Amino acid sequence: MSRRVPFALFVLCLSAGCSTHATRLVEVRTAYFDGDVAGARAKIETSLKKHPREADVLKLDQATVFLSDDKPREAEKLLREVRDRFDHLEQKSLAEGALAMLTDDQALAYAGEDYEKVLVRAFLALSNLMSDGQDAEAFALQVGEKQRQIVESGKAPDGKNPKESYKLVPVGAYLHAALREQTHVNYDDAARSLEQVCQWAPDCRQARQDLERVRGGHHSARGNGVLYVFTLVGRGPYKEERAEIPTQAALLIADRILSMTAKHSLPPTVAPVKVPRVVVPANEVQSVRVAVDGRGWGQTETVTDVGRLATEQADALMPYVIARAVARRVVKKGTVYTVKEALPSQAGGAVMEIGLDIAGVVWEATEAADTRCWGLLPEKIQVLRVELPAGEHQLALEPVGVHGGAQGPAQTATVRVEDGRNAYVLAGFPTGRLAGKVVCGQGR
Repeated sequence: MSRRVPFALFVLCLSAGCSTHATRLVEVRTAYFDGDVAGARAKIETSLKKHPREADVLKLDQATVFLSDDKPREAEKLLREVRDRFDHLEQKSLAEGALAMLTDDQALAYAGEDYEKVLVRAFLALSNLMSDGQDAEAFALQVGEKQRQIVESGKAPDGKNPKESYKLVPVGAYLHAALREQTHVNYDDAARSLEQVCQWAPDCRQARQDLERVRGGHHSARGNGVLYVFTLVGRGPYKEERAEIPTQAALLIADRILSMTAKHSLPPTVAPVKVPRVVVPANEVQSVRVAVDGRGWGQTETVTDVGRLATEQADALMPYVIARAVARRVVKKGTVYTVKEALPSQAGGAVMEIGLDIAGVVWEATEAADTRCWGLLPEKIQVLRVELPAGEHQLALEPVGVHGGAQGPAQTATVRVEDGRNAYVLAGFPTGRLAGKVVCGQGR
């Protein structure tokens, strides 16, 4: 019976796979950023069949593709599903947690990063605006409600709250202000939301201009309407696996101390501690130049820096991520030690101990960081507000770089503006090439 224990341990260590979501995401991101929306959708659908534990993040990417392809209702449906699923998964599973300690965090149902939980509501608002707009205001309000809930729930066992440092997401408040202003009577509501935007995104001149206007109780001149151009700019954040070298060194010291003071040796720390790190690639596109009927109106401005949001949140929580990885190593080493304690004293005991040490090393080496994430987010969400005479207009959107030079050809679309109403356009420029289509909405 005792001889079966090391074998069972060896089988268990091999059950943790090395393949990660990050490796599978590369092809999807490449296709989407190259403007091949159909190719990206096909790759996502294939992954959905093969990797059900990644279904929620794959649905987020699928929703992004649908929205870019002028299918806002399909996008909204998927975003609703994932929002509700993430909310449900905030209830922790003890069984899953125990399994993750014996394998890695890929064993956990993915409940979304905090920034993803907030942004799914922002994208719900944008998707709804691109269709009928009936629920856009409710979704916009959910953005603020969710981020407040997340910050309040961030108190750790040590009494600290790493989430207090979170930067808040202005795009929800901005959308709410645009919708309240359009009523022509709720200017105070619009002003309060815009004050939040100015506080959270102090570099956004568009928000400051909007605040000054609504304080004067003005939406648009008679006979005019307003066009909001929203752009999804740059290739956004994703996760990749990194080795925490300082932690590895600390664990090696701990190994030696324990091995010297304990009756049995511990498996040596050969494999580094693996954690997910948020990465934001360098982007050529910095904003989008907007022209209407041949007249330039300026460039879109950042109302939410998604890349910065993701990296700052990840940095705030990294000590806790590392602590969990360390705890997992302690559990695994403790398990090996317990198995050795259970072995009877016999001539082959030394050989068995060596075999268990090897199994322990392999067990730790098969750990992989949980790199599941919403992989098709932009680096930045930007906006430009343009007041135009009611009627049809020819819109041109040109991606530009940091020095204002064109990074790709201008993309055109026909937009219709109604007297006293808002119209909306959404376009994604992860690179100098448009992803999908210029999506025109008449959300009310």
